[in-house]
Amino acid sequence: MKIKNNFKFLAIIALVTTFFTSCESNEISFEAPVITDFEYGEGSSHSTEQVAYKGSDIHLEASITAEATVSSISLSIHSHDLTPGADEVEWDFEQVYTDAKYLVINPTFHEHIDVPTNIPSGEYHVELVVTDEEGNSTEIEGHIEILDPINLSDISIDSTVVRGANFHTEFMIDAINGIHSITVDIHAHGLTVGTGEVEWDFEKEFLGNYHEQTSVEFHEHIDVPATAPAGEYHMIFTVEDEDGNTKEYETHIDVTA
Repeated sequence: MKIKNNFKFLAIIALVTTFFTSCESNEISFEAPVITDFEYGEGSSHSTEQVAYKGSDIHLEASITAEATVSSISLSIHSHDLTPGADEVEWDFEQVYTDAKYLVINPTFHEHIDVPTNIPSGEYHVELVVTDEEGNSTEIEGHIEILDPINLSDISIDSTVVRGANFHTEFMIDAINGIHSITVDIHAHGLTVGTGEVEWDFEKEFLGNYHEQTSVEFHEHIDVPATAPAGEYHMIFTVEDEDGNTKEYETHIDVTA
């Protein structure tokens, strides 16, 4: 009788062991999420050219295939060895998204990230990480070029001029938001006004063929009065776009007698 009871006990142990072993072997294994169609670029046009502008925003979108429910999506944007200029700061963006629309199976990631106006222009690294409830994670990365909304190039401005004549100014302007106006300010510092001379301060706003253009050559000749005192003059060229962003270029010109 004792032997029979022991046999029954061993049989129960064997059955239980087989049951749990079977359960373990039937556990579901979830594959890590898959990220496809990852695109990003200038926000207002949903561009995929991987370029954005300071003071604007970046459009980002990706399709996510996940066997298990997504638990978080992390986005980071940072620069590599960009040195901030005057009045600029480093920009390191990082955010974890746990919105209900993303905590599902197979979500579509879609966000717009504001780009500060006071960061260095250049190449930034973009990284997207998707993690599911099973702890599996997948990342995808790329790069985006962040540019000034206004760029000046091919600058050619005379450095000397005889009073009573005019001097040549020329440069290319690329303004993604369109040009509102171009202002030229010319003034001297501490020049003595002689007999027959008149202090000269020049300031003029140029619209004409430049207003609302996104790419145009600024080409003007500026007259210098014959009565202007000779000496060094400070010049500031200011381009303002339709969104209120400004870009300045400063130089000097010597007015000779």
